[in-house]
Amino acid sequence: MDKRTSYFEDITLLKDRPVKGWSLLGLLLFGLIPFVLAEYQVFIANLVLVNIIIILGLNVLVGNTGQISLGHGGFVAIGAYMTVILDEGWLPFLPSLILAGFVAAIFGFILGIPSLRLEGPYLAVATLGFGLAVTIVIGRLSFFGGHMGIMPPQLEVWGMKLTTNSHLYYLTLGIALVLGVFARLLIKSRIGRAFSAIRDSDIAAASLGVNVVRYKTMSFAFSAFYAGIGGGIWAYVLGFISPGNFTPVLSILLLSMVVVGGLGTITGSVLGATVITLLNLQGEKIQEVPLIGPFFEWVSVHYMSISGLPNINFVFMGLTVILIILFEPLGLFGIWMRIKIYFKTWPF
Repeated sequence: MDKRTSYFEDITLLKDRPVKGWSLLGLLLFGLIPFVLAEYQVFIANLVLVNIIIILGLNVLVGNTGQISLGHGGFVAIGAYMTVILDEGWLPFLPSLILAGFVAAIFGFILGIPSLRLEGPYLAVATLGFGLAVTIVIGRLSFFGGHMGIMPPQLEVWGMKLTTNSHLYYLTLGIALVLGVFARLLIKSRIGRAFSAIRDSDIAAASLGVNVVRYKTMSFAFSAFYAGIGGGIWAYVLGFISPGNFTPVLSILLLSMVVVGGLGTITGSVLGATVITLLNLQGEKIQEVPLIGPFFEWVSVHYMSISGLPNINFVFMGLTVILIILFEPLGLFGIWMRIKIYFKTWPF
């Protein structure tokens, strides 16, 4: 039986040898992806990593602090546009990316102020309005390329030009690892415990001396910083950005990743971002499956859209979220924990 003898064991990054071994193996497998997958599949892996970065921050806000955001696409847009604009002759890529993250964090801090008085659906509507406002403002200003969008410059890091998806993959993987470690340490720290106390009961947390104003706004800023970093990388993964990339559907998609993966967990963030990203990208290929594909296409033509199956991926994601909420409230993280417990107690 594992026994803890110090409070510092709660913030240990890797608790024991099995965890260290599996972490090392997972890191090795991630590092081999560009060698074993085709270029387009590496592109998809880049999108998965970008969404993992964004969800790591959003899960701290939603899962650990108990706040809700339907405007996270606005923070992603701020990070994407600020990174591209700063990188076009102002600063190198990495400083531009970090500065864009802090700009998004400032907007997150400002958006966090209404959360002091708004809760539940009222806060959701307020954040949704923020996301809509950001895309409208960006679309109307020629400085941001207007509705035509802008194309990021050639990506260059420390004098090296990253011209392929494989090159960009290792950069994105490194940033995701650093931000993942920081998010875990934050959750296990005094700040993370304050977030959890506010999530459970902000009144009780305030009575125990937790500065609710400080930590709620800090949570929004932290989440927005991660969204800004993810958005900055996303712009270079796609190779082109426009206001149409940051619709409210994106914010809903990000929130569904948190719910499907599991609230308040790093593992859930990774699982949710991976599964929903793949469903979103591969959902339309259902029409290639014998019997099932033609059936769904017939349903779509007669009851959804005359153009076939353009929205079938959203149908699958919606069904996934509903089933997760009904049968596994802990999300994919709950399923993962059941699998771990099964193998630990096997054959009993």
